[in-house]
Amino acid sequence: MHQIQAIHHVSLIVADTERALRFYRDLLGLEVDPGRPDLGFPGAWLRIGSQQIHLLELANPDPVNARPAHGGRDRHLAALVSDLDAVAAALDAAQVPYTLSRSGRRALFTRDPDANALELIEQG
Repeated sequence: MHQIQAIHHVSLIVADTERALRFYRDLLGLEVDPGRPDLGFPGAWLRIGSQQIHLLELANPDPVNARPAHGGRDRHLAALVSDLDAVAAALDAAQVPYTLSRSGRRALFTRDPDANALELIEQG
């Protein structure tokens, strides 16, 4: 039987690649992977450790409004961070709302400009 070894990438639908890059690249500090080929639509690949986030600028088949207030109760991407307080400070400075993990872990949930939920967990 074949076994899954790792997650290679997660794709997120965005309405505006440049706006999404201001969130992921400029606010969260992810590096753009210049190796993205021309796929016939706008987007970007971002490095997150040895994995990637693929931003796809396509029509969104999912509702953006009326998502759960707490991202932990929605589909979400979870990523490890080295300093949760620094991430929270950057989100506060950019006036991006977030909620703390309800489990008591050092984690927070936020949403990108397209309502995609992210869980950011401090690596211990």
